Formats: sequence, C-alpha cells, structure tokens
Amino acid sequence: MPETADWPDTPADRARELVEGVLDELDLDGEVEVEEDDERISVNVQGGDDYGLLIGKRGQTIDALQLLCYQAAFRGLRERKRVVVDAAGYRERRRETLEGRADRAAEQALNSNQVVEMDPMSAQERRVVHERLKERAGVETYSEGDEPRRCVVVAPLVSE
Repeated sequence: MPETADWPDTPADRARELVEGVLDELDLDGEVEVEEDDERISVNVQGGDDYGLLIGKRGQTIDALQLLCYQAAFRGLRERKRVVVDAAGYRERRRETLEGRADRAAEQALNSNQVVEMDPMSAQERRVVHERLKERAGVETYSEGDEPRRCVVVAPLVSE
C-alpha cells in the first residue's frame, strides 16, 4: 500500500491503486479496469488465469476487497457512491446463480404452501434475491437471523 503522500486524489484512482496492490501481493496477473458514473465506481479485473484467491470461498475475499476499496476510495470525503469490485465476471455469474435459487425457492414455497429458508448469504446477495422475487406473484421475502448466518426467507402469501 502506498504512503499517504503518494495516495491518489480521486476515489476511482484510489480504488484502482488498492486492487492493483492486492494483485501484486497475491502474485496474480490481470488488468484492472475502472469505470465511474454518477452512482458507482466499478473495478473489474480481467486477463488473469487464476482468480480463486481473489474471489475466495463463496465470494468472501472479493466482498472484503470491495469493502476495503470503498473505505479507501472515500476516506476523508463526504460525498460517496457505491464501489463494485469484480473479477472475471464473478458477480454476474453469482447473480445468475442466486436468481435461479430464488426462483426455485419461490416455486417450492408456492407448491408446498410453506416458508422456505435459503442458505445464509451476504447483504448484497440477499438484496439480489429480494429484488428477483419482489414482483413475483404469491410470495413475499424477508431476511431473518443474525450476521453471518442471516438468510432470506421466501414465504407464500396467505390467501384471503
């Protein structure tokens, strides 16, 4: 990590610097691409072969890196926006997996007329499930439990 005096001025550059530093420390190859708009800073790592270390078990390492990037990018700044860190399309693949699981949980809840408790997941992953099922007829979702065991519950709506 660079000395504070060498630290970039802009949040996007800070996020890039941090991710490049982590790649160097893990001895991973990859190109860091940063895109910024009014709502978020997206940091994507592409081009390397082995992202297992960067992504980690169930995405925990990349989620931690994303949190660190957010904290580093906006340290000392009032205005903030979302920071999303991805490697080799992991986030999109994970979103697709979670949406499929959400659909199956909704079908199971409707078919059995019983609540279905999904596996524990991060707040970001729970948000994906809630968003996927919010327009789904006949079910509701809510989160239950305490971190790190907090999960989404899919429940059939009671007919009146």
